[in-house]
Amino acid sequence: MDRKKLRENLEKYRTPFEEEGSFIQDFIELTHDDLAFVRERLQGHFTASAWIVNKMRTHTLMTLHRKLNHWLQLGGHADGHENLLEVALAEAQEESGLSSLRFVDSGIFDIDRHTIPQRGEVPEHFHYDVRFLIEAEMNEPLVISEESKDLAWIPFDAVEDFVGPNPSILRMLEKTSKSEILL
Repeated sequence: MDRKKLRENLEKYRTPFEEEGSFIQDFIELTHDDLAFVRERLQGHFTASAWIVNKMRTHTLMTLHRKLNHWLQLGGHADGHENLLEVALAEAQEESGLSSLRFVDSGIFDIDRHTIPQRGEVPEHFHYDVRFLIEAEMNEPLVISEESKDLAWIPFDAVEDFVGPNPSILRMLEKTSKSEILL
């Protein structure tokens, strides 16, 4: 999925969630910026994430992010790589150690624009996060990377206890729970 294909997918992307729909155009416009895929674009840049679920759609794999100290989906910076599908998979492998990862669908599962707080000399900025739905085996051993404090398969009915009122994560959970094509 190169920049052109990402733009086409974003132009076709539809969501029933008002907040998510409100920033689709911002994502499309960002694809025209030559620096959109590098973290040096200090106003904000693309990131890619993996919403990892088990085959039975009862659990999601989440990380306790070391820097942000929040439970989140796995993912990270594109660092110049324009194929966000590949970025999401690479980040998921790097941050979990899982080899059983496979895309449920190569289409965009969710998008979110969120603020990252200032850290050192890096000012507060936006992450334009493109998310993909990935499935993995729960019985495979997890490997915690240096970016995480912990990793856990969290039952769907306990996700909110871990993440609190995080509308972005709860939206992905709702999408997973309601989708008929996933099973």
